[in-house]
Amino acid sequence: MFLPLHDANALKHVKIQYVTLFLIAANILIWIFWSTPSITSEKAVRAAYLSFGYIPAVINGFETLPVNFVILPEQAAYVTYSFFHSNFMHLAGNMLFLWVFGDNVEDALGHFKFLFFYLACAAAGAWAHGAINPQSVSPLIGASGAAAGVIAAYLILHPKVKIWVLMFGKIPLRISALWVIGAWISYQVFEMIFNSGSDVSWGAHVGGIVTGAFLVLFMRRSGVELFDRKRENKLAVEPVRDVQENEAEAIQAKADQASPWGRDGGGN
Repeated sequence: MFLPLHDANALKHVKIQYVTLFLIAANILIWIFWSTPSITSEKAVRAAYLSFGYIPAVINGFETLPVNFVILPEQAAYVTYSFFHSNFMHLAGNMLFLWVFGDNVEDALGHFKFLFFYLACAAAGAWAHGAINPQSVSPLIGASGAAAGVIAAYLILHPKVKIWVLMFGKIPLRISALWVIGAWISYQVFEMIFNSGSDVSWGAHVGGIVTGAFLVLFMRRSGVELFDRKRENKLAVEPVRDVQENEAEAIQAKADQASPWGRDGGGN
């Protein structure tokens, strides 16, 4: 539907989004390790998906995972599944969303609370997937549920911010978060209701969305406003040309005040 490219939403409370960068790096390194044939075989990858993926039938007690695949307690799968991806495009899509939106959510919550927030959204996504498909034996993998929670939190915090997006993979547009993320969330809900047989777990996305939108209300820093009520960064919400024109007008106004002869500067 759309790919986020960039926003001009400056950080206010942290200098560097350490947790966001760590999560992106962890996902990339895990994917590189498990997708490199010289390191791991295809059989080992399938085994990893069974060991670390979220399998609803196992979690809900309908099936038992063979002992040789049990590496961590079963409940750990609520989190571990989110660090595995099926292919590069699956990884790249999730990490791109996390890169664009994660820094500002981390800024609003703080480093440690953001890490908890991210993992909670991942767990909620897995739970929603398992509630919709309780007897599924297919391992759920991917950070989509966690990323969806981050996207929803960004919308609650910064609906007025303009985001550069690539619509339908071809058309670059600069649109407010309210419209572009709102449309994206509506699409996830629609697909969950009407396309339940898809290979994509729309339920995990919606579970992450609901959790992210809820948690940000209570986990944000003291003084952090919701819905851009006190938007100070004009560059983030106004077209670049308008901001430059406003700044130029302000400079000219000061120059006019400094000289009784107006913009020509006067003379003898």
